[in-house]
Amino acid sequence: MEKIILFLTVLCCALTSCTKEKTDYEAEIDTIVPERSGFKEVTQFQSGAYTIRIDALGGNLYKGYNKVHVKISGQGQAPVSAATLLPIRNGGTAQAHSCPHSYQLTYNAGQGYFEGYMVFTEASDPLSQWDLHIGYTADQPYRVVQQVPVQEQDNKNLGMTSFTDRDGAQYILALIAPQKPKVAENELVAGLYRFDTPTAGATAPFPDPAQFSYSEVQGYTILLDPRMPEPSMGNHSSPNNKDLLHGADNLYHGVVNYTMTGNWTLNLILHNQQGDLVRGTVVPDDFTPGVVGVKSELHIDILF
Repeated sequence: MEKIILFLTVLCCALTSCTKEKTDYEAEIDTIVPERSGFKEVTQFQSGAYTIRIDALGGNLYKGYNKVHVKISGQGQAPVSAATLLPIRNGGTAQAHSCPHSYQLTYNAGQGYFEGYMVFTEASDPLSQWDLHIGYTADQPYRVVQQVPVQEQDNKNLGMTSFTDRDGAQYILALIAPQKPKVAENELVAGLYRFDTPTAGATAPFPDPAQFSYSEVQGYTILLDPRMPEPSMGNHSSPNNKDLLHGADNLYHGVVNYTMTGNWTLNLILHNQQGDLVRGTVVPDDFTPGVVGVKSELHIDILF
């Protein structure tokens, strides 16, 4: 009987703490992590007789996944039939490198712009920056380079992580949606990318796209186990979550059920097409009030 009373006392304290923290986190997300909507201008510049404009949600580029619109126009000039986009990070002590991106942009004829994405792995800083190498074809091929600022990700629901598999292949997993979750079942969308290790040296002028290529990983399964890892939460989970499966848009779709606001950890286990483990570890089901919850070796922390 004494053990039952002790358990109920601990549980009551945990729930009371959760209610208090819920109010604090609701205030935090309303002032610090706003939802970004509407494509706005990031930068606009000239390339000979052509004007190039790059738009992104909210008018800024952030560490993590960024969908972009690229509009290339020139009054009285030949129409642009194709465009490419290659982000390169330069400066600092690290060797020039890229990030997951759509090299061949897709033209949206109805809107008059090219569409693509970039998954920036780092924010800009005083010693290093991101350059966008843009190629386009009109009456002839053109190339131009434009530096763009990349900000730290201020939305804790759009995090990303990088990791390697057992054979050393490099992966990047980035959250795309929801930007602003609800206390409910939320569609969870993520992009999964793998660096294409070059098989030969550069055969084109810098930057050779083959040296900086990433593939959209297809046909994998991402097992999902969301937990609240704070000591007061006991690392509890929630019902009705659905693992992330590969979709026709080459993104991964699942469902995460947030039963309250606060700190959550998306614990993940990644399997390839054959069902073999790529990365991730199982999190125990134990209710552990008073200690920080165990996390999978593959996880992303969020806050809403």
